[in-house]
Amino acid sequence: MFQTTRRRLALWYATVTAILLLFFAAGMYGYVRSTLIERIDDTLKHVVEVVERSLIIEPIATEDNGYRLNIETNFQNNTNTLEDDHIELEWFNPQGELLWSTFSETLDHPLHKDRLAETVHLKTGYLLRQITKPIKFQKQTLGYLRVSHPWFEVTKPTRQLLLDLSLGITIMVILVAGISWWLSGIAIQPVKESYNSLKQFTADASHELRNPIAMIQTNVQMALNYPDSNLQQQQLQVIERLTQRLGKLVNDLLFLARSDSGMLEIKQQSVSLDALLMEVVEEQSAIAQQKGINLNLEIPESNEDQGFMIQGDWDQLARLFTNLISNAIEHSNSDELTTSSTVTIQLSPYKRNHHHGLKVQVQDTGKGIPQEEIPHLFDRFYRVSPYPKMTETKGSTGAGLGLAIARAIVENHQGQIQVNSVPQQGTTFTVIFAQS
Repeated sequence: MFQTTRRRLALWYATVTAILLLFFAAGMYGYVRSTLIERIDDTLKHVVEVVERSLIIEPIATEDNGYRLNIETNFQNNTNTLEDDHIELEWFNPQGELLWSTFSETLDHPLHKDRLAETVHLKTGYLLRQITKPIKFQKQTLGYLRVSHPWFEVTKPTRQLLLDLSLGITIMVILVAGISWWLSGIAIQPVKESYNSLKQFTADASHELRNPIAMIQTNVQMALNYPDSNLQQQQLQVIERLTQRLGKLVNDLLFLARSDSGMLEIKQQSVSLDALLMEVVEEQSAIAQQKGINLNLEIPESNEDQGFMIQGDWDQLARLFTNLISNAIEHSNSDELTTSSTVTIQLSPYKRNHHHGLKVQVQDTGKGIPQEEIPHLFDRFYRVSPYPKMTETKGSTGAGLGLAIARAIVENHQGQIQVNSVPQQGTTFTVIFAQS
């Protein structure tokens, strides 16, 4: 599918470029040809003007007191053969009869009195450019002067230009086809990656949804087949937990879908980050106590008027730090230590390159995260495992969307999120927000 699309893109690029080059070549060819014709016409007109100024006009002793040209006086009988760079002259009487010519052979081409300039194709296959000028004196037409020039000065350079343009266009189209293939590969790569991500996302979502749906279906069938009130009560409780899990998963997927499409609404308001962290820590303290984990919130005193205020959505920011703190609680090693583990949440001012902000660090005392897995932490449905090709840690109950949602919330607030992990010591998530 992608190869077909890539070929179509490359073909369209090459076709459009070829059409543009053809238009350019046609314009250049027409411009050069018209320029050459104008140059020849200018030369012929100049010859006509020179000859016309040098003509000697004699009066005729008649009742009409007319005038005439003495051919022997004005024109010398020139019988030189036609040369490639030679300009030929012909003189016609007022009736259009040829009286004198420099051509070695009379041209089999009549005089066109009404045409100033024309291109003549002789029977011999030779082409001439001709200009005909009526010679008048005292409102009397004495005759017609026709000046001819070989057409090779137009055909020869235009043929060479046509050959050069054809060769150049062919080479350019081949180069553009190759470059188009390369560029189409680059252009389609993000689409391919997006498609593969969507494909993987759909497969993972289907897997996450299939298991609880199957369990719900099994419990419903058991309840229908075994009408025991105590058993049905237990099965209904299981179904309730599974539906809650499904509801949370669907809400998480809907949140990420809205975030990807830009439809996620952010209720901008002034948020006191220290108050928000206190609220989240208070909510998570019960879960931490059940697991024997201490929650330590460190907030320094602030003397600035702005304090720990940022612009953002309270609910989304609360969800962000709830995900990070619950994740830290889940991965702390309280059951493997003689002393209880500690999850530290630290709020501090942040300044870099004259830009002020706030930094929140959530640090646990777990086993840490392998370095090769850190780039995938924020991928959807990805769960860290200490063993290769495993996607779920022991005791993990989440669907692997918490960190993906956390990153989406941080990006929606124009912030940054970073991860630093040391094996057997713990992991630290750092979130940075700018202060307006």
